[in-house]
Amino acid sequence: MSAAASASAGPAALRGEDIVKRFGAVTALDGVSLTLRQGEILGVLGDNGAGKSTLIKILTGFHQQTSGKLFVAGEETMLRSVDHARSLGIECVYQDLALANSLSIYHNMFLNREIVRRGPFPFRLLNNRAMRARAAECLEEIGVHVPSVDLPVEQLSGGQRQAIAVARAVNSDARILLLDEPLAAMGAREAGLIIDLILRLRDKQGLSIVMIMHNYAQTLDIADRVMLMQRGRVTYEREAASTSVAELMDIVRREYRSMRTGAP
Repeated sequence: MSAAASASAGPAALRGEDIVKRFGAVTALDGVSLTLRQGEILGVLGDNGAGKSTLIKILTGFHQQTSGKLFVAGEETMLRSVDHARSLGIECVYQDLALANSLSIYHNMFLNREIVRRGPFPFRLLNNRAMRARAAECLEEIGVHVPSVDLPVEQLSGGQRQAIAVARAVNSDARILLLDEPLAAMGAREAGLIIDLILRLRDKQGLSIVMIMHNYAQTLDIADRVMLMQRGRVTYEREAASTSVAELMDIVRREYRSMRTGAP
């Protein structure tokens, strides 16, 4: 049984009600509602232009919604900035990962959150020993294996880099993790590494996770629940075990047919 299935009743980790986002005359989100349960993996599917990127930027505080409400752990809030979202335990790993390739794994784990110690006044020095130890401990806790935390990130595989970016988010005490195409351009072996990591974060760490995805089959293998976005709206939502790739593709085909012919 997944953590989502056994989660205790209580407020959702994250909830949005009728979220609208306009950029001038363009409506990117048109009344989107979503619920992320405690300890659940929610897969958000949709083609380019469906509104997924805009939604994730609102959930991370990068954009503010034009209208609608957001609730974090049952409390209504307007996410004012990325730092504000982080203070509430919301972290995002974008597709570009934002890693510094020439820096070590442990320096990347603490990028912009460095542990420092007092040096000759008025200077403060990086506490490399503490960061190295904490990075190794964090990776061990979530089951990410690397030869050494001293290795520069540029020497890692694509799957290992993704794992380090995820570990950095977890290391900041995230309770809600947003993953933007976490399996993009990966082979089966590396994708399997990241899938195992995501499932461990749900089952052992109790994280609530939103995955923005294109691949329907992979999403149904990982997620507890899926929702499909089309043209800025949620057009379908169901428990992953109760749907199929064929059903999802049929919905998308009907949408394309409607757009091409103007027929319902």
